[in-house]
Amino acid sequence: MEALLPTLDFKLPLFSPSSTDLPTPISSSIRFCRLLNSSHRGRRKWKVLAAASESESESARQSLIGSFGKCVMGFAATAAALSSVCCGSPALAESLTVAFPVSRAPEVNTVQRTLIEAWGLIRETFVDPTFNHQDWDLKLQQTMVEMFPLKSGDAAYRKVSAMLSTLGDPFTRIISPKEYQSFRIGNDGNLQGVGLFINVEPITGHLIVLSIIDGSPAARAGIHEGDELVEINGERLDGVDSETVAQKLRGRVGTIVTVKVHDVRDVSNSSIREVKIPREYIKLSPVSSAIIPHRTQDGQLSKTGYVKLLAFSQTAASDMESTIHEMESQGVQSYILDLRNNPGGLVKAGLEVAQIWLDGNETLVNTIDRDGNMSPINMIDGHAITHDPLVVLVNEGSASASEILAGALHDNGRATLVGHKTFGKGKIQSVTELHDGSALFITVAKYLSPARHEIDQVGIVPDIQCTADALNSPKEILGKNKSSASPLEADSCIMIAEHELDIQQSKGTAS
Repeated sequence: MEALLPTLDFKLPLFSPSSTDLPTPISSSIRFCRLLNSSHRGRRKWKVLAAASESESESARQSLIGSFGKCVMGFAATAAALSSVCCGSPALAESLTVAFPVSRAPEVNTVQRTLIEAWGLIRETFVDPTFNHQDWDLKLQQTMVEMFPLKSGDAAYRKVSAMLSTLGDPFTRIISPKEYQSFRIGNDGNLQGVGLFINVEPITGHLIVLSIIDGSPAARAGIHEGDELVEINGERLDGVDSETVAQKLRGRVGTIVTVKVHDVRDVSNSSIREVKIPREYIKLSPVSSAIIPHRTQDGQLSKTGYVKLLAFSQTAASDMESTIHEMESQGVQSYILDLRNNPGGLVKAGLEVAQIWLDGNETLVNTIDRDGNMSPINMIDGHAITHDPLVVLVNEGSASASEILAGALHDNGRATLVGHKTFGKGKIQSVTELHDGSALFITVAKYLSPARHEIDQVGIVPDIQCTADALNSPKEILGKNKSSASPLEADSCIMIAEHELDIQQSKGTAS
């Protein structure tokens, strides 16, 4: 889900056919050429060049299947033959002729084009140049021949997915247009819904409102942090997970969702009210925050800024920067950055967030390209917003850009890590929207932490494990009345983080 270049542009070039409005091919032979232009730093594009007539006989069509392997590659001869057709300029470096039988089923024919797009992109950028020790050009031949007799687009689409699975990398995949729209919601920060953040309370299993977006339909309806969701549109929510509930709350703008909530402020514990909430466009901030007041070991009142980062979207860094400035103005003296269950997002956003907390020219991450070359990505004259003590919370749901950020802050001595071992995804993907609205995710690089620690399939082990044993000391932590504390103050990992921050402050240490 991340796009990253060593030039710090952080975006892979978008690879797509030179023309996205070409008519559906009706022939048995389609040629592609690869264009190289030095002014575009080696960007490559695949372009449909020629097509034979529909009047070809069926025997010729079948003969293409049998002779397909002979037609896949033809660099030298085809380059000379097609140079004037491709571009009429010295930009042409080499060409590739691809011949295949075109399906008579329009849906399958569309997926054939998607297959060519996906195959070409992977051929140029996939991190493993051996393609999992297989002939990638032959794989295209086999898949195209298997796709030819199919009658439905769904069946053809499954053939594309099956081809990608042979790469042995679960993160290189294709997703449907509908799935891609959901992915873009997370990255663009916009959705259609009511404006609630919800989670399952681990002890009771109840669905609790974590926070409400200011000005959202849910806020105007009088729903409060800590309220329990009981029903949605007449359906009980017993045993339903938070993601399913979130899907039920989302919907087309202008529609109404009816929810029943138990009001947390009702001391009699008997008030359940029904609320009708209109769905609207919601500007989704990936950052939520709170100020946690507590007494230090020497009895002083201290303010800890709690910042929860839900995902690395386009606005993650700017939203966090605004949050930290606001907390600094309110006298916050230490910080907890919560990356638990943050699955990642844009690598660019992760690196931008790291620079909010770091100074100088520190290394943020090391990337390894498909040729095995390692390149550090460094800050340039960075200036942190705050030097107050910092603890970062991680767990097994912290992945990808979360691990890049945690590694950058930990290895540069800026933060202590508390929680559980992270997921272990040390790979970076580019994301390309294909002509049919689907999207192709390709692993284009691997990464190591600034101290060159392996992350992929290993994860990051925190400095302090968040376990019951870790709560045995000090007694003041255990002495907190969890029933009367806020959900944050009752969180054992946050209590451990507060204790660690107290130690840092007592030493006069700003990490």
